[in-house]
Amino acid sequence: MNPQELKSILSSGLLSFPVTDFDAAGDFNQAGYVRRLEWLAPYGASALFAAGGTGEFFSLAPDEYSAVIKTAVDTCEKSVPILAGVGGPTRVAIQMAQEAERLGAKGLLLLPHYLTEASQDGVAAHVEQVCKSVNIGVVIYNRNVCRLNATLLEQLAERCPNLIGYKDGLGDIELMVSIRRRLGERLTYLGGLPTAEVYAAAYKALGVPVYSSAVFNFIPKTAMAFYRAIAAEDHATVGKLIDDFFLPYLDIRNRKAGYAVSIVKAGAKIVGYDAGPVRAPLTDLLPDEYEALAKLIEAQGAQ
Repeated sequence: MNPQELKSILSSGLLSFPVTDFDAAGDFNQAGYVRRLEWLAPYGASALFAAGGTGEFFSLAPDEYSAVIKTAVDTCEKSVPILAGVGGPTRVAIQMAQEAERLGAKGLLLLPHYLTEASQDGVAAHVEQVCKSVNIGVVIYNRNVCRLNATLLEQLAERCPNLIGYKDGLGDIELMVSIRRRLGERLTYLGGLPTAEVYAAAYKALGVPVYSSAVFNFIPKTAMAFYRAIAAEDHATVGKLIDDFFLPYLDIRNRKAGYAVSIVKAGAKIVGYDAGPVRAPLTDLLPDEYEALAKLIEAQGAQ
């Protein structure tokens, strides 16, 4: 799949990022991950991001990373494209990017370089080096310390033909509008704020109709129904799901830092697809939070 083909796929439909399965000892559980992917793939997501933020990319050792990407690619080869998360220091990100390409990933989600603050030019150099290290498509994730502006993104798009997408995790509307207007159809644009459904209608109005769903991990039928309601501008359905599920869900998610991942793993366990515990420094939901989430999920019906 060439980068432009991947860009076309990412320009419509719902995206998601599977959690990574760990066993009771905290080691990668390949069998559980295969089961998860086989369950989620038929629900109709346009693409899945393996080893993304919700997949606890930041906690994976190099050999585990390879195992996660290979498992995702092999399992979903005939059903849905896999993009691999890459990030961290530039040379580490390049090694991961090349490994993901070797293993058959159709594209990359370039996560922030973490920790070290850097100038716009420095971040742009980091992105360019990763893009030029591979032939597959790259989606840049503007989030945390990665805050590229429209001018530098335009320059990167000119220098890196395989830079095909921009995922926004900042929520800076002025920046999003400037990027969307400046680069037009050169990139595909993805909503990437935590619990993106809450922002989906606003981002669609900005020209960003595609987003990645965390709750797809445990209520995939509901996640797809919400996406279709957004696409059809079915405001009644959107409003009901936000009131009945997403706002109470956010109340649980916002209780502790890191719960954006923890609550997704809890949801997966509740619906019978236990992915094991989160790894430190994240912490799992408390029992009362788990029970509150279970009631919200039960109210959504069978998936």
